[in-house]
Amino acid sequence: MQRTRLTLLLNDLGDQLSLWLINPWRRISLVVISLLSGYFFAIAISAVSGQAGSQDIVVTVFLVAASEFINWLVYSRPWRDPDLLKKVPKPLWIDCLNSFKLGAVYAFAVEAFKLGS
Repeated sequence: MQRTRLTLLLNDLGDQLSLWLINPWRRISLVVISLLSGYFFAIAISAVSGQAGSQDIVVTVFLVAASEFINWLVYSRPWRDPDLLKKVPKPLWIDCLNSFKLGAVYAFAVEAFKLGS
């Protein structure tokens, strides 16, 4: 890839963002925002698919498959290796994706209790 001004700018912005996210409080705040975003996403999806009534099965299959894919990605062997985590920390996007999934699963459970099913 050529080193144009745009690629240099994007690389510099990415480096600055990664340095900014090293702070543990910023990392925790992004994980909490992901958790709340997952909760909001699940409430919105359950409201929209519940209105139609005909899409319940398709949406449920998609959400379970997405949840299982995220589980496979987060809990796969490379991220659980303690020796690897001592050298290189787990990427932030993995933690944010997992917290998004946790928020969504929690919201679906709360919705199920509200509906009494």
